[in-house]
Amino acid sequence: MKLKAKLTVGIGFLFIVILVFGILGITSIYKLRNDTDKVLTNNYETLVYNNNMLKSLDELPNNKIAYQDFEKNLLLQEKNITEFGEDDATKWLRKNFEKLKLQPNDSSNYREIRQAIQRINNINQNAILLKKDTAQSTANNAIFWLTVVFTILTIIALTLTVNFPDIIATPIKALAEGITAIANKNYSNRIHLKQNDEFGDLANAFNIMAEKLDEYEHTNLAKIKFEKSRIETIINQMKDGIIGLDEQKNILFINAVAEKMLGLKEQDIIGKYVADIALTNDLMRRLLQDDHRKELKIYADNKESYFNKEVLSVSNDDQVIGNVIVLRNITPFHELNEAKTNFIATVSHELKTPIASIKMSLDLLENKQIGSLNNDQKQLIDSIKDDSNRLLKITGELLNLSQVETGNIQLSLQPCSLINIVDYATNAVKMSAEQKKITIKQEVATSNVLVKADKDKTAWVLINLLANAIKYSDEQSNITIRIEHEVDNLKISVIDKGVGIAPKYLNKIFDRYFKAPSSISTGTGLGLAISKEFIEAQGGTIGVKSIFGEGSCFYFLLPA
Repeated sequence: MKLKAKLTVGIGFLFIVILVFGILGITSIYKLRNDTDKVLTNNYETLVYNNNMLKSLDELPNNKIAYQDFEKNLLLQEKNITEFGEDDATKWLRKNFEKLKLQPNDSSNYREIRQAIQRINNINQNAILLKKDTAQSTANNAIFWLTVVFTILTIIALTLTVNFPDIIATPIKALAEGITAIANKNYSNRIHLKQNDEFGDLANAFNIMAEKLDEYEHTNLAKIKFEKSRIETIINQMKDGIIGLDEQKNILFINAVAEKMLGLKEQDIIGKYVADIALTNDLMRRLLQDDHRKELKIYADNKESYFNKEVLSVSNDDQVIGNVIVLRNITPFHELNEAKTNFIATVSHELKTPIASIKMSLDLLENKQIGSLNNDQKQLIDSIKDDSNRLLKITGELLNLSQVETGNIQLSLQPCSLINIVDYATNAVKMSAEQKKITIKQEVATSNVLVKADKDKTAWVLINLLANAIKYSDEQSNITIRIEHEVDNLKISVIDKGVGIAPKYLNKIFDRYFKAPSSISTGTGLGLAISKEFIEAQGGTIGVKSIFGEGSCFYFLLPA
């Protein structure tokens, strides 16, 4: 018999037990309820009516309400005649009561009335006793048959209870033992079940699996060695330094770049505790330090080089089984940045002289002593003046940028209105927002919007945050600029509904050269780092909150 059939028999038996007991129980209860209802709804109510009439009779003849109560209960009794002889007694009662109503002061028929009521009571009391015997008989029959059925079903259930668990437990135990053997790599183990059911099929499938695993075990070792060799080759060809640690912080591997930086050979430190290596190696000690300065300056390739440290956790089933330290070489970015900074500083400085000459020439042209100008000439001069002022402002911003990157930030701190800064920044990115049909909203939650800050540098930061928000937002979306008071500071937030930032990148977003992976990620990764330096130089703080896939909120606080 198949396992499904066995389970069907067992569960079907339980279903029959429940069904039989349910039907017998409901039928017995239904019969008892009918017998009880007959007593309560018929005979008991008659006794109540008769008692009420006797009470009213005691209050006659001077109480008119007693006549009405007697009449009311007599009418109810006339509608509740159910027993043999009860109709004649009720008619006799009605006849005597009508006679009493004609002669209220004549109490000679009180005796007949009482006798009629007593006769009705006797009839109903005898009926109650008879029905009680009927209900008792029904209950006894129900108990008898329920006891008989219960005894039979108990014997059958006891038989199934003794035998059925072995049918299931024995093959399961054999399978569990076989699985344990396979888990311990004993692939020669086999399960022998002489059953023609699903357990037998499972045992056969298990034996086939064990046979395949046994074959695989003998051929897998060579493949593992080959894959290990290939992975080691790939790691050694990488230009970044890589150090692998197990869960006990023992060194598993280092590649050639890391060997060169550490001044150590892989065969000398493999399997050693990394903290022991750090005792005699300054660079390893710096790598193990859990600080926020992830950019390291190391002498490598015969020059000062810069590396960005990143520690990756290796997990298996949500359990950390090791770490990988990656030293990413960012020296080319530093060199490019230094060259860019020098170029910006040089160009900005050189542009100031011709721009100043242009402005001086414009002032001379506007001097009436040299000659008068017509309207067209005045418009041309005004246009040239606007362009030269714009160029002068751009060169000033370029010089500010070079100050940040050289670490020589020059600030002009003074009270200024955040509303004006927000309006200026919004106008600066207006064209980019209109191209994507993005609406920029302002929310001002405080009446005090004055901060002590450098207006130009604060505006630069806000423009950078708005430009990023526009870049990573969908078309026809909204960006909100919120100003609110927070303790002794004013908080400015730029809120978008864009792609958001993954949690693992939030603590790196303000690092230099860092760019979160994205299909639209562009730039050098310096904008947010420069913004951070601008804000912190003014005594403020900058931060970000983001839910990946839902949007981001970049904010900074400045002293009110």
